[in-house]
Amino acid sequence: MLRDSYTTWRCGAHELSLMRPRIMGILNVTPDSFSDGGETFDPDKAIARGMAMLDEGADIIDVGGESTRPGATPVEPEEELERIAPVVEALCAQGAIVSVDTRHAEVAAACLEMGASIINDVSGFTDPKMVELVLESDCGVVIMHWNQKTGVNSRKSVQLYANHPARRMVPSARRFPLPDEAPLMREVMGFLGDQARMLMRAGVSHDRICVDPGPGFEKGTDEDVILQRNTKKLLSMGYPVLTAVSRKRFVGAVSGLDEAKSRDAATMGICLSAISNGSRLLRVHDVAAVFQAVTSYWCASRSDSRQAFVSLGSNVGDRMGYLAQAVKRIDKLPLTCVTAVSNAYETEPAYGIATPVANAVAEIHTELHPLVLLGKLLEVENDLGRIRDPQSEGMGPRTIDCDLCWVEGEEHYGTRLQLPHPGLGERDYVLVPMEDLMPDPVRFLTHAGVEVFEVEDRVGHVLADLGPIEWDD
Repeated sequence: MLRDSYTTWRCGAHELSLMRPRIMGILNVTPDSFSDGGETFDPDKAIARGMAMLDEGADIIDVGGESTRPGATPVEPEEELERIAPVVEALCAQGAIVSVDTRHAEVAAACLEMGASIINDVSGFTDPKMVELVLESDCGVVIMHWNQKTGVNSRKSVQLYANHPARRMVPSARRFPLPDEAPLMREVMGFLGDQARMLMRAGVSHDRICVDPGPGFEKGTDEDVILQRNTKKLLSMGYPVLTAVSRKRFVGAVSGLDEAKSRDAATMGICLSAISNGSRLLRVHDVAAVFQAVTSYWCASRSDSRQAFVSLGSNVGDRMGYLAQAVKRIDKLPLTCVTAVSNAYETEPAYGIATPVANAVAEIHTELHPLVLLGKLLEVENDLGRIRDPQSEGMGPRTIDCDLCWVEGEEHYGTRLQLPHPGLGERDYVLVPMEDLMPDPVRFLTHAGVEVFEVEDRVGHVLADLGPIEWDD
């Protein structure tokens, strides 16, 4: 199995674990995108689509306000910022990891002020102003190869591949369909490596840098296929590689599909190939479909167990019985096992709940994606008769409540799931039971980036120890 040469990508306040594939959802706030025809040009529609992509499985939202399709009219920085500013600001306010797809330093600077975490520069940080900007920030950076004036990206250089001496020496009957890959890979890897080293010499740390070979940017189908086949070679440079092939022309060329929107299944095929060769970052349009494909592929191809904590609560009927039944059901979930369970504790009602609650925390190990695990936990609640009153916003009486609080190496922000759980640090009814499972949960969670409140400032204070939960028959 390929050994990864990296584990995290540091993007501002976020440390994105790359021990599993991550999805970057494309959000074009443009009227002339080649792939979506301006469907999210309206800011409100763009914000709604960004939040929907998070719920569909995106880890990052990549916001762009200037089309880079062939023949597109360049956009002035002022207009580009006017398009994307409300979208970036709204998504950042929700806690999302936002990437800004721009080649303009003025736009990047304003978006970083709003809370953006990544600058995705299609010009590869060839503008000194962009370099100066990222030096003053701790954002993640994506260096893309697109040398429009001289390098192998030019149409002239593409033609040179067809005439390369190494290819001409092969008899026509035995000639391989693709040109010699060496000149292309030297050019692309040379540019990306030079730009990465330039940024590091200037003061950008290695763990902030990601590279993108730029498929589709002044390259032909043959060249794009060569780049995909050489993903391992790109990874040998020591940086995460962004696979940004979604709906591009070469995808249509190899799949026989002319319409951009019809290329999503073909895009998934190339993404899976990239993952098998070590790529861990996928920039795509159809997040929901890619999420299904990637999570299924990852689960079937390797073991990837993560530690997680689930908070359990009941304030209806046989509370201890409901806690025990919930633990049993969680232990039987696919690719999941319960490794430890705290005692149950009587706790003060909180968040509008009327009566005291019996609470506990289960430590589990699971290979399920957090969003998939969340769905399974909701099924456990339904199986045990949880009734949700829309008027109570989920804070009414419940036979059982299963809150996914923390998953190893995971951050997520959306309407369905937030990790770590936004209330984790203030809940005495979670923090005290966690003391049964580890020596110092406060230090553990603080190290994981969770702000833990002082005891007197918490909610749902523990009133009594109800003893162990009898769940393991």
